[in-house]
Amino acid sequence: MNNTIKLAVASALLAAASSASAGIMVPAGDWTLDIGGNVNAYYTSTRTTGDNKTANADSSVNNITTGLLPNFLSVSGKTRENDLDVAFLISINPGAASSHSASGGSGNENRQAYMTFGDKSWGSIKLGKDLGIFASDAILNDMTLLGVGQGAGAVGNTTLGRIGAGYNYADWKSQVAYTSPNWNGFSFTAGVTQAWDATNTTTGTNKPVASGTSSGRGGNQSAYEAKASYEWAGDVAGKVWVSGFSQKVAFNSPTISDDRADAWDIGGKLDMAGFGLVGYYSNGNGIGQTFMLNDGFDVNGNPRDSRDWYVQGTYVVPGVGTKLGLSYGKSKLEGNSVDAFNDRQVKMWTVGAYHPLTKHVNLVAEYSDVKNELNNVAAGTDTDGKSKTISLGAILFF
Repeated sequence: MNNTIKLAVASALLAAASSASAGIMVPAGDWTLDIGGNVNAYYTSTRTTGDNKTANADSSVNNITTGLLPNFLSVSGKTRENDLDVAFLISINPGAASSHSASGGSGNENRQAYMTFGDKSWGSIKLGKDLGIFASDAILNDMTLLGVGQGAGAVGNTTLGRIGAGYNYADWKSQVAYTSPNWNGFSFTAGVTQAWDATNTTTGTNKPVASGTSSGRGGNQSAYEAKASYEWAGDVAGKVWVSGFSQKVAFNSPTISDDRADAWDIGGKLDMAGFGLVGYYSNGNGIGQTFMLNDGFDVNGNPRDSRDWYVQGTYVVPGVGTKLGLSYGKSKLEGNSVDAFNDRQVKMWTVGAYHPLTKHVNLVAEYSDVKNELNNVAAGTDTDGKSKTISLGAILFF
């Protein structure tokens, strides 16, 4: 993968993909400023079939939209003061889509605004808004991060990639976190993050929601997240990691007791002679599906179990530099005794090609096949929906 890909992922999502590359470096007194980011846009065609296609819905939708990685413009700075490395990063994230509807169209997000201070001898402390800790490595190693994946049928600021079809979204959270020094490849991060509300999704044929509501509140209950990883270089390079999440959920009902949402995951990747392999598994209780704490609890406040996993293989063609990839994953949410379903499963396989046209421009072609299954509804029948998305576009890094 060329060095510009690292710039986008590092400045946008703090992931290291290859050798270091700077954006636009600006000396400013004691500070060194770095302006960087990416712009991406894709033409997508999504065909939907099955029980989740309503009578008024189009069976085929074509959009021009941003992919999973949003457009990014980030400004960061670093300096050394009083034996401390001090840094900051602020980003804005405009969408590339447009729409005549009130709910769709281009929007602006501010996903990152944080500062750090520390020293390589004892680690660093982060304060502000950044990517969540739990499940962050799942999205950072997803090949659709540079493409589209699923979710292109609805116009929005970004698509979903493999979110909800192999892992839960780490999301962008206010946090106070400590990261250890790197001890010969081993490091860990632990932090307190802003809690999410527990909600049920009440729209859509395939949504696992019984009658009533299980809306909870988590805003006054901090969440706790941590991860540990070991990374090595060599002819066979790789990384393994584990992470966890825990949050107390207080419900807006005098008859429902407080509970907790908990989850853990494990994953790893290997790179050798142009080949790459990623494997990931997550086990949750109350964290829901796709987005944190969405559909995580039933109407009585009981947590639902969830499982997520995906496998991914890639190969970089020698000389040409084109990365070819194939991945498959599944997210499963299990119903409780009061639910009108046994489980909801989302399965997706994706094939993609990512070609470095120039040092800064990468062409992307993807095909994703998604199947949603809601098993054993109250009537004794199953419902399912399918969507197939073809996406062609480009992503530019600077």
